Amino acid sequence: MEWYHYLIALVGSALAGGINTLAGNGSAITLTILTELIGLPGNMANATNRIGIFTQSAAGFYVFRKNGRLDFSRTWYYILFMVIGSLAGIWVAIRISNEQFISVFRFLMVFMLFVILIKPERWLRATDTSHQAPLWIVIPSALALGFYGGFIQMGMGIFFLAAMVLGARYSLTDANAVKITVAGIYTFIAILVFMSQGLIRWEIGLVMAVGQSAGGYFTAQYATRSEKANLVAHRVLVIMVILAVIKLFNLHQWILG
Repeated sequence: MEWYHYLIALVGSALAGGINTLAGNGSAITLTILTELIGLPGNMANATNRIGIFTQSAAGFYVFRKNGRLDFSRTWYYILFMVIGSLAGIWVAIRISNEQFISVFRFLMVFMLFVILIKPERWLRATDTSHQAPLWIVIPSALALGFYGGFIQMGMGIFFLAAMVLGARYSLTDANAVKITVAGIYTFIAILVFMSQGLIRWEIGLVMAVGQSAGGYFTAQYATRSEKANLVAHRVLVIMVILAVIKLFNLHQWILG
């Protein structure tokens, strides 16, 4: 690796950490760096990417918790069932390639774009503390989200925010606080499993962890202090989904040429 590889990885991971904390799909940046720039195979890139996700989640959790944006009395069951689901996802991730699921993922991104753009005011409301989603919806949804996060991670934040904001009626900021908490827990488990399989490249993973931690920390500070945090998070969410659709359908080739 050349010195500029480390610089690109550091800057790109810091941007990804901020995006992951505020919206989601920042792993599209880090996975691209790991596969296209560093040249790691898909399964090793997927494993190495988890180091930065964990440190970024820990930094964001510290800020959200310190500033009173986490209420575990309302979120513990989401966290519990997502962690359970993630165990199955991690087990699958070390046995089969995630590339065969990209065709399904891209159509889910198109669907999510419509969900985000239709009635955007739903995404900008404050947390409704009186609302309690029924367990028959919460449990399978949390298990499915956990499985997906444990398996591939990329895009999980977007699906999770949709479930929390539209289903559980959380604000975007409060939903992000829960998201990074559960992501941090199951990502730590994933790191232990991937490490036992020898799939983690620690040198580049730790460099990117520095960038993602910084991005996660400073973005969480903004999210907990700014009155416009929900609006900014929604706009970032829209942008990230649009970019994901363009990339997944190779529309950039059509646009450029």
